[in-house]
Amino acid sequence: MDEEALLKQFAAQFAHGPDDADDTDAAAAAQGADSTANQVADDADQSPATFDTQQFLNGLDAIFDRHTAATEAGPYLEQAMVDAENAGDEAGLLTVLNETMGFYRSQGRHKENQWIVQRALELAARMGLTTGTSEAWAITLINCATSMRAAKQYDQAEDLYHQAQSVCRHSLAPTDRRLAALHNNLSMLYSETNRPDKAELELREALRIIEASSVNPDADIDVSSSHTNLALTLLTEHKLEDAHWHAAKALEIYRTGHLEHSAHYASALAGFAQVCFAERRYADAVTGYRHALAVIEECYGKDTDYWRITADNLRQAEEAAAQAGVTVDNAGVAGDAGALPQSGSRLPNSPAQGKTGANAASSPSTVSVSTGSAGAAEAVSACPVSGLKLARAFWTQMGKPMIAAKYPQYAGRIAAGLVGHGSECYGFDDAYSQDHDFGPRFCLWLTDEDYAAIGEQLEVDYEALPRKFSVDAQGRVTFEAHARSDASGAFPSAGAGSTVIPDATNAPTPGTATDDTATAESGAASSDVAEAMTTPIDAPLSPVTPRAQDANRRDGVFRIGDFFESITGYRTAPAQTAPHEWLMLAESTLAAATNGEVFADPTGQFSKTRQGFKDMPDDVRLALISKRLGMIAQAGQYNLPRSLKRGDGAAAWLSIHEFVQATASLVFLVNVPMVVGYMPYYKWQFAALRKLSGSMFALLPNVGEQLETVMRLSSAACYGGAGFGEGGKGAAPAIKKINDIVEQIAADIVRELKREHLTTSGETFLEWQRPYVEDHIASDDPVLKSL
Repeated sequence: MDEEALLKQFAAQFAHGPDDADDTDAAAAAQGADSTANQVADDADQSPATFDTQQFLNGLDAIFDRHTAATEAGPYLEQAMVDAENAGDEAGLLTVLNETMGFYRSQGRHKENQWIVQRALELAARMGLTTGTSEAWAITLINCATSMRAAKQYDQAEDLYHQAQSVCRHSLAPTDRRLAALHNNLSMLYSETNRPDKAELELREALRIIEASSVNPDADIDVSSSHTNLALTLLTEHKLEDAHWHAAKALEIYRTGHLEHSAHYASALAGFAQVCFAERRYADAVTGYRHALAVIEECYGKDTDYWRITADNLRQAEEAAAQAGVTVDNAGVAGDAGALPQSGSRLPNSPAQGKTGANAASSPSTVSVSTGSAGAAEAVSACPVSGLKLARAFWTQMGKPMIAAKYPQYAGRIAAGLVGHGSECYGFDDAYSQDHDFGPRFCLWLTDEDYAAIGEQLEVDYEALPRKFSVDAQGRVTFEAHARSDASGAFPSAGAGSTVIPDATNAPTPGTATDDTATAESGAASSDVAEAMTTPIDAPLSPVTPRAQDANRRDGVFRIGDFFESITGYRTAPAQTAPHEWLMLAESTLAAATNGEVFADPTGQFSKTRQGFKDMPDDVRLALISKRLGMIAQAGQYNLPRSLKRGDGAAAWLSIHEFVQATASLVFLVNVPMVVGYMPYYKWQFAALRKLSGSMFALLPNVGEQLETVMRLSSAACYGGAGFGEGGKGAAPAIKKINDIVEQIAADIVRELKREHLTTSGETFLEWQRPYVEDHIASDDPVLKSL
């Protein structure tokens, strides 16, 4: 069994957290709800004058109490969406959408959940929630992020989680369980993206919050779930004794509270079974999985990811037991888990523990990269890690300890990350990107007041940071903590060759934009790590081009307002009521202002400013969609075929360019920039489009590939005729294929517009769709409407 892969999958799709849709106190809320749920079918053809949100929640709780969610919850939620929309109750509809996200996620209906996520974010924007710090906005962000995480869309999920952290800092109490849900779900994301140390810190914080908010932690399902999740993460770190204790504690809580018939009991059973499997206690593992399957089948049915994953784990546990000659009693599968060891049981020696001596571990081979002065002109050898990963390691190991040592009173006020211009900020850098403006770097963002006090000296200290690092065979980055000889004011060295790694005491407080535990670990790798690199490489930092110097520098210390002004011309995003200003901002400019990663933001001010640029007013988005429809029609559907018929290859080529640009932009706009980001400048336009199109949640997912086909055929269509220069007979097949693709794209766009209720017309000449789209623009500002 591939333990790590199975654990990640299990943690992602099975382990219960306090964010789940049915995580309310259903016993108290379900009074009188049975009749409500049973009347849904009778009332389906009526449009209610009002929507009763509490009655809806009561009915949903009753469904889960009856363990009929697998068959009843879906139709119930779909009807509730219709009722809330017909009643014009936006707040009620947002509640329904949030509950639906949780249910669809539990059922593995990730593709359908894409529509729910998008609707929830668009509705929140229309309600004006996205510019504030309301609880409704915080909860919506958490649920949307968790749905994206469950669908393995990790970049988008992490960005939404970070937005949620900024909002939660202002909207939720320190012991609010929804804050624990955020930490719990962030831990799952970190676990699934191979950052178990960060996952463990998030889970310990979630457990602390849950226990602090509980009336009786020894009989609280959420406390138990937190123990289970922590056990699974500790298991991935090979901390078997701690994992066993937390997994057994979870079961003990269910028994103490007599909660064995809860649907979430299955997660505790399966979690303990997973720990037992890692300990080679196969009989206990089989027993736990069998009990878990019985609970899952009763509560959710067999047609779920929960059942399939656990059944597969059971099969592998049974095979391992048979191979070990262990006999497992088949009795008691549907009963309690009394056969499982209690929390106080002692662990046998584990094959994953206790390695000592010369064979315990071997140090990984490394690639060493020594960086010289910023003006060095020599070429740099290819760094085997991305610029963002290098930046995070540089911040974690060098920047954060320096600030803690020299500016302790400001440590809780300085934001750090890497955002802005540069391939690495988009995550698209490769070996070819490293010949200029590449190296260990990050940004520090300060308020005007803090910059006036420490900005200049902090810049000096930033420039003095050591930049010599090594990358081992597993891609872990280690910086050598000695001061640069060409700079002064360096913070005290931890010793040449050592690594400064913050421990748990440096974990973030609730509400920060992200935690910044080291992603670049130090220490020895296990003995079975393949030595992929054996020759150290020493090379200076790649040269800094003029466009990345002085006022245009891409790293160092900035005032928050100055940073955004240098990219966009605005210190903060234009007002939601200033559409003319938004329309003057190119999408590529907005992409540069909102890309990258924020490693730390204790006050949330940088993230709030950044979020303002992501929150394009929906009226502006619709106006841009209308403009793109017009250009697609003009360039692709009208001028392109006419230019080709004329044999004017140059005009046709330019028409294709305009068509491709407009269509690619429309794809990003339809998918909503707040969710997927903005289309970057031309160099990375298709890299971003391919990434978006590969997302399970993508709308118009086939358009990117179709556009690339158009571009591949454009040479033959425009200049591939018999005379090679004027088109002609030899160009006919390419011309036909291009025209067919253009019309297919137009038809796909119309279907998407109809699905989003932006049009009722089936007309595929897209110019005629513009009035339908513009009818949905609420503002009367003429700048938003076509002439």
